[in-house]
Amino acid sequence: MVQQISGNAKKSNNKTAIVTGGSRGLGRNTVLNLAKRGIDSIFTYNSNQTEAEKVAEQVRDIGRKAIVLQLDTSNISSFDSFVQSIGKALAELETEHFDYLVNNAGISHHNAFAQTNEEELDALYHVHFKGVFFLTQKLLPLIKDGGRIVNISTALTRIIMPGSCAYASMKGAIEIMTRYLAQELGSRRIAVNVVAPGAIATDFSGGMVRDNPELNKRVAEMTALGRAGLPDDIGPMIASLLSDDNRWVNAQRIEVSGGMSI
Repeated sequence: MVQQISGNAKKSNNKTAIVTGGSRGLGRNTVLNLAKRGIDSIFTYNSNQTEAEKVAEQVRDIGRKAIVLQLDTSNISSFDSFVQSIGKALAELETEHFDYLVNNAGISHHNAFAQTNEEELDALYHVHFKGVFFLTQKLLPLIKDGGRIVNISTALTRIIMPGSCAYASMKGAIEIMTRYLAQELGSRRIAVNVVAPGAIATDFSGGMVRDNPELNKRVAEMTALGRAGLPDDIGPMIASLLSDDNRWVNAQRIEVSGGMSI
């Protein structure tokens, strides 16, 4: 049951985004770039509250508001209480609804198809598909009509890399779900798109692209623009996609990879 905010609550004209996995990597960069565009955030972390609070402080330094909430996106049973926490956070931000949802939280996986076991596949399914599906469903009553949703996929749904079958398959499911959501939420004027980053130098996958010079070089050689991606290549793009400048972009998969494997 979605918590209803009192009609006596103050209302703000500021826009608000919910970003899952906002304490590090692409999520962190997205939160900061939204702040630069004047957008407040409610963002989640899974285990590292200290890093999350640092991001919130950076947002405040920019002059915007950020509220940090803990969320394990694989724990579907926690979503009702999380939505109640969202309701309280929105009231703190002097609004009843949020404008943007960025489903970014994720886990990595590298294993050959023949060696991937049921436990590994289930973990990917719960975080990358089931969690996104039901969290979005639970939050629908709180997103404004005319709002926007961005789901994060991967260039690996197009570019075939050994050991990425299970991970990319879950992201492929998200890409299909996105098109269905765009159709079903069209009556509420909610646009839904997918952003598919290429190889980005973050701590994701143990920092393999960032910290492995050989892999970083190989990515650069297969990318038209001649380098691996950086968080600053993705966060501003997502913030831009959520803006009114892109209000007519809907049901699209937008790859942001610098031209990998073209």
